[in-house]
Amino acid sequence: MYDKLIVYDMKVKTKKVQDELRPEYDFDYSKAVRGKYHKRLMAEGANIVMLEPDVAKAFVDSAAGAHGIMTLYRGKIGVRS
Repeated sequence: MYDKLIVYDMKVKTKKVQDELRPEYDFDYSKAVRGKYHKRLMAEGANIVMLEPDVAKAFVDSAAGAHGIMTLYRGKIGVRS
């Protein structure tokens, strides 16, 4: 996925794949399971909010997003509940 760097060798006209990850962060993507924790999160009542891409760009990170949403929730910006 994102852990590979392709280096083109101009002399041989082939490409070599170099791994950018440190060995301690090596991850076997062939063993990854999509949605592994989905059922558990839904059963526990986890509150996951998907933002539209343009809205997500307004926040630097998830903490800033949470702060913005809480500010709206508490009515500090004048939004009706």
